Amino acid sequence: MRNIGNLSYFGKDLEDMAFAKNYHKWILERFEPYLGDIVAEIGAGTGNFTSLLINTEIKRICAFEPSDNMYPLLKNRFQEKKEVVTINAFLYEKYQKFPEFFDTVLYVDVLEHIESDEEELRYVYEITKKNGFILIFVPALPLLYSEFDKKIGHFRRYSQKKLIEVVKKSGFSIENIGYFDIAGAILWYIVFVLFGKTTSKTNVSLYDKFIVPPMRFLENIIKPPIGKNLLLVGKKI
Repeated sequence: MRNIGNLSYFGKDLEDMAFAKNYHKWILERFEPYLGDIVAEIGAGTGNFTSLLINTEIKRICAFEPSDNMYPLLKNRFQEKKEVVTINAFLYEKYQKFPEFFDTVLYVDVLEHIESDEEELRYVYEITKKNGFILIFVPALPLLYSEFDKKIGHFRRYSQKKLIEVVKKSGFSIENIGYFDIAGAILWYIVFVLFGKTTSKTNVSLYDKFIVPPMRFLENIIKPPIGKNLLLVGKKI
């Protein structure tokens, strides 16, 4: 069976990140130009990012979530939304049912939880339409790997070189890639690497309210040389 981190602890992490509304809107802003009519969201969790996607021009969202404790929350949250189809499975269990079906396949803070990431992206290539996109948001900089990363099931933090290599091996070309959230990289190193802390609803909310808005403004003007995360857009030619 596919190894995907510590799903129970990952659920707590998702619960805390529900308070990062500005942060998720910032990610969506960067990805929105590449969202097609039919989108697969892999590892949708309890639907925090899905709730933003339904306010775009997307016509259908297939939200995959393998965790048995998170899936019921996802399903109940969107059961009245006809444009959202929820699927309680890993992608590798269902990919043969969706040959070249999706315009866009989306991973937001998920790929790092999958041990066999190269194999995973080969499945993604099979379900993506020609000229469709894969959108990936992952933790960056192996130097920042902390005990907290380990606890929430991160197998790795990506270097830019490694992420490009994994995506290209699956068959996608790279449209663009860049670092995201330079302030977060500094704070992550201090809080999680040096002092070994964990997240909480309070510190996530404070960061989202006071740090994210100015960083979003600045990074839309100046491309950061490093960042807490990497954001990649790949295309199936």
